[in-house]
Amino acid sequence: MTKLGMNLFAWTAATHEYLSDTLSYLRQTGFDFVELPIGDTDAGPAVLAKWERIGQQASALGLGVQTCAILPPDRSLISPDNEQRQAGISYLRAMVDCSAAAGSTILMGPLYAGFCVFTGKPSTDEEWNWSVKAMREVAEYAETKGVVLAIEYLNRFETYLLTCADELVRYVEAVNHPYCRAAFDTFHANIEEKRIGEAIRKVAPYLVHVQISENDRSTPGQGHINFEEVFAALQDAGYEGPIAIEAFGINPPDLAAATHIFRPMFDSPEQLAADGLQFLKGRMIELLNN
Repeated sequence: MTKLGMNLFAWTAATHEYLSDTLSYLRQTGFDFVELPIGDTDAGPAVLAKWERIGQQASALGLGVQTCAILPPDRSLISPDNEQRQAGISYLRAMVDCSAAAGSTILMGPLYAGFCVFTGKPSTDEEWNWSVKAMREVAEYAETKGVVLAIEYLNRFETYLLTCADELVRYVEAVNHPYCRAAFDTFHANIEEKRIGEAIRKVAPYLVHVQISENDRSTPGQGHINFEEVFAALQDAGYEGPIAIEAFGINPPDLAAATHIFRPMFDSPEQLAADGLQFLKGRMIELLNN
């Protein structure tokens, strides 16, 4: 049965233990799991112990855990500098370790290239091959930890390697590893796809995670994304995996700057979470009754 979750980006760019009140609120509101951003740069004993404690906090509340991460610009898997690519592999292995420590079985995000790094040109075959080879190595490691990599394509303003469903499917098939699978984010699809439903059906054979995000990154259901099309496609595909709400506000400031949020998008993260969950549950009930 589909589980509904909330990404913590509306509160933080990097998860810390002082968010225990937020976890309690989300569980009381009715969420099944939380999506924890990982911002640590290593996976030393102290860091892993922190993630174990955070995972235990969530578990004690009855919340499941998933994780998400981005690849820093100086650790890109498509850098012409081999040392940077190797640093990217090491970084992703650390993210896998942190995920496993927290009890997460899915690590999602644009893990294939440095975030917001551009050359001003389309990606090359060499960049593609560098990323695929590196991701296969990370997937092999992730398998030993029981963590599936859910690869998310972004829009053209945030990356140039994977920006649509066609490219994502080709990438997953090129990596060719059972622990490298696909994630789908409605915000990016709203920018890049001609028909969101068709894009979902295209990635469906590899789909393990869905992020519900409105066109302006605010409360799902209050913008112009056609979520009837989204949920109909998920139903047609027989998708029963996790679905998480992702939204961004003017805080924290560093994350707002990275996501280009310059005005308040909702009254509070808590209100957004409650309204978003009500919207998701309403859509799912409608589908079950049809």
